[in-house]
Amino acid sequence: MTHIDFYILPDTTLAARLDFACRLAETIYRKGYRLHLHAEDEGMARELDERLWSFRPDAYVPHALMGSTLLGSDQAETVPVTIGWEGPPEPEAQALLNLHPGIPEWFSRFERVAEIINQHQDVLTAKRECWQTYKKRGYPVTPHQIKSQARGQAG
Repeated sequence: MTHIDFYILPDTTLAARLDFACRLAETIYRKGYRLHLHAEDEGMARELDERLWSFRPDAYVPHALMGSTLLGSDQAETVPVTIGWEGPPEPEAQALLNLHPGIPEWFSRFERVAEIINQHQDVLTAKRECWQTYKKRGYPVTPHQIKSQARGQAG
């Protein structure tokens, strides 16, 4: 059964949420998982793509941006981290980092799902609904209170 982790940030900004997503993506990648970052839209996906190159000078997270006009599945097979906003990744990843307000219909094909919550009211409202949906469906949900963006590793 898919295990769900909610990372709860003290910050209110989208930038803090995306920065934490990059740190968490690096941690998941270093643990050997194939990861898919599911963005809200193409703009967020492109922002994640840029941030993964620059979020830390000594970090390298091999990744590719997916989308209807961007990347074919042949390139997606060669990188451990994909970023998209439309449908499920091909080939299947083991972990999903969901930055979309809703839950993708295909979330249960992953071993693990990570949700990132910051203190922005829209995100809080959307992710509260996600939490309740996962719990109603019987999925194990674990909260992680993150104290500060500036220190330590994610996960």
